[in-house]
Amino acid sequence: MNLTISGHHLDVTPALRSYVTSKLDRITRHFDQVVDVRVILTVEKQKEKERRQRAECNIHVKGNDMFAECSHADLYAAVDELVDKLDRQVVRHKDRLQDHHHAAPKRVM
Repeated sequence: MNLTISGHHLDVTPALRSYVTSKLDRITRHFDQVVDVRVILTVEKQKEKERRQRAECNIHVKGNDMFAECSHADLYAAVDELVDKLDRQVVRHKDRLQDHHHAAPKRVM
């Protein structure tokens, strides 16, 4: 898995980088065919203080690309919500890949 974490108007500290990688391990635990992950952490200049920190992520898995973004007053809370959204998308994608159809029983006459 290729992981890229970048910041826009923000320096990505080692603590923030380790927090994001530890949270993204949950996604790889549910689905192991993740090819590429790109995370962008942004601080926007808005007048209101809430929803100022934004985290967005692009995930490339085998057969699909997924995107999620989340805004919050705290960057760590934004990363938590982002990982929750991505986890739901990955689990749904995994369920679609699995074959849930059963063969029809043969009728004996």
